[in-house]
Amino acid sequence: MRRVVLLVLLALAVPMLASASSFDITNLGGSLTGSSSGLTVGSSTMIQYGGIIGSNLGSVGFTTGALTSGSLAMGGSFAAGGSFTISGCGCSGVPSGTIFTGSFDGPVTWQLVTLADGTHNYILTGTISGTWYTGATVAGAVTQLTINTGKGFFNGSTGISSGDIAINGVVPEPGTLGLLGTGLAGIAGLVRRKLKVS
Repeated sequence: MRRVVLLVLLALAVPMLASASSFDITNLGGSLTGSSSGLTVGSSTMIQYGGIIGSNLGSVGFTTGALTSGSLAMGGSFAAGGSFTISGCGCSGVPSGTIFTGSFDGPVTWQLVTLADGTHNYILTGTISGTWYTGATVAGAVTQLTINTGKGFFNGSTGISSGDIAINGVVPEPGTLGLLGTGLAGIAGLVRRKLKVS
């Protein structure tokens, strides 16, 4: 009896452990263009999807709302809205086609950071909400994009140094793990009952 109880507790704990951590997506390359109407990334290469790392796992693209304060050169804020899309290559365990669609659900900050060597980094930070390809919804996922313009200021177009999306809460796998865990607990109960009858 003790073994069955421990198996059930383990089966229920596995999905909780999986959902406790964040699900990370990292992108690299591509270009960022912008004006007072908003910023746009057409396609930046996804190089990490959760625990899967590769040179081209898909793409990340987005648009922001319009500039509401500050400037493109010195930093400021963009309005909520726009769009956010993550597409997968269908390789190495990454789903094929559109993985996530959503939009920015709050103001997007555009921060200028001057490094010790005089070069300029711009950091775009915002939260996104939307829907996974599985139908699960995501609210308040944090996305951050870093670009370096050298010693010049952002003038409307530049290359992307790196980007990171940390999705806390709903991730694609815990639902599947929950089904697996409860299925294992059910099978263990049937095996125990058969052994008891024999």
